[in-house]
Amino acid sequence: MRLRGRRSSRNIEDRRRSGGAKAGGIGGVGLLIVLAIGYFAGIDVTPLLDQANAPRSDAPRELSAEEQQAAEFTSRVLATTEDVWAQVFPEQVGRAYEPPVLVLYSGVTQSPCGGASGATGPFYCPADEKAYLDTDFFATLSRQLGARGDFAAAYVIAHEVAHHVQNELGILGKVNSLRQQVSQTEANMLTVRLELQADCLSGVWARHVGSLLEPGDLEEALNAARMIGDDHLQKRAGRVPQPHTFTHGTSEQRSHWFARGYQNAQVADCDTFSARNL
Repeated sequence: MRLRGRRSSRNIEDRRRSGGAKAGGIGGVGLLIVLAIGYFAGIDVTPLLDQANAPRSDAPRELSAEEQQAAEFTSRVLATTEDVWAQVFPEQVGRAYEPPVLVLYSGVTQSPCGGASGATGPFYCPADEKAYLDTDFFATLSRQLGARGDFAAAYVIAHEVAHHVQNELGILGKVNSLRQQVSQTEANMLTVRLELQADCLSGVWARHVGSLLEPGDLEEALNAARMIGDDHLQKRAGRVPQPHTFTHGTSEQRSHWFARGYQNAQVADCDTFSARNL
């Protein structure tokens, strides 16, 4: 992805030097799990959340050159999402777009949606309208999940911003209300549709940054979508895939909806809730 010379976003809250800043919250991790990228499917996150809730040192720490580079990359990608949605919202939605803040943290942090460890992956918290990212996840994405390339990492950022787009459109509140009225299996399916829509909206973003793409970038994003499909992650964890437990969609579904968003470049074509077949 060609980001050299591109502006950096001002909507960054950097908590890394403090070792994981704390913030008051409502407790629980329901929204966090719903809106995370999906890396922890099949993983027991309880120890990680206990770690996130443990007291943290306020002593500042030095950031490595790799961490600084990852932060700069994140900031520039975030700026591209701001530019794209600032254009798309007036054209396709009929109103202005209010961008989210992205919180960079190291190891653990707190949000109104609960505590989080970097091992749980990036997530979006509707309660404070912020996306949360431990940049070490980029290494996990590449080395452990097999989703290599800078555009794979950019897709992850765009996916969490897409949850903010859903929040701006009023979709998250409606889905959360519906999930509380149905069975767990039905709630999981609603969450799958929510996540696939975010993948599709990520594709819309990718289409609008086409001039920044390099050969192979789209393949990197599609591969990343496949690598974090529920079926793939459950197999990777040594489990037989259980579709009724899926909360993000299969590898095929995730890559399909990203491709759909990229091909059509229309928010209206990302209506996973009306689709008969995902």
